[in-house]
Amino acid sequence: MQRLRIKYSRGPELKYLAHLDLMRLWERALRRAEVPLSYSEGFSPHARISVAAPLAVGVTSEAELMDVFLGRRLSPFYFGTRVSRQLPRGISVSQAEEVPLTAPSLQSAVRFADYRVQVAGPVAKDELETAIQRLLDMAELPWQHQRDKEVKSYDLRALIDDVYVQGQQDGLWLLEMRLVCDSRGTGRAEQVTAALGLKDYPSSIHRTRLTLASGRE
Repeated sequence: MQRLRIKYSRGPELKYLAHLDLMRLWERALRRAEVPLSYSEGFSPHARISVAAPLAVGVTSEAELMDVFLGRRLSPFYFGTRVSRQLPRGISVSQAEEVPLTAPSLQSAVRFADYRVQVAGPVAKDELETAIQRLLDMAELPWQHQRDKEVKSYDLRALIDDVYVQGQQDGLWLLEMRLVCDSRGTGRAEQVTAALGLKDYPSSIHRTRLTLASGRE
């Protein structure tokens, strides 16, 4: 058996694809590539593939991580080449490497997610930077998030590691964020912009990096 860690991107063509649909896309592509997938046991076997941190609908990325378990060994290069031929536009593999079978699960190893966010805001740069510093100086920030009929309350400040202004482009602020992504919860970029007083929903949210407990991407 072999465990390969795949780094891939998701472009704007597929940014509205839900997580379960994305997993089905991957499983179809892997089957068509005829790689020797390893399957779970039981009445309903499924391919042993797992992602580090599901990407929210509407978000693009250049830094997604996924582990694929194989029943027999393949070179990472051969795997990446075969699978890439079966992927639709909007998904591309940038790296494949072997990791130990005994390594912690990807989901348990993720610590931070970095984002590049474009958002409108009728404020001057110094006002925005003051709002960011005020947010970072907070000890806590009670927040509520409603999903369907469920309302979840939590401390948003605990999910923010860093935020800064990268610049301005085409009338939009370009913000860089490092948000927590672990057992405590997952920071969401659009909630951070709302907490900064920027009323418009971000026009673009792009994940640039996932940091694991080992410090590696």
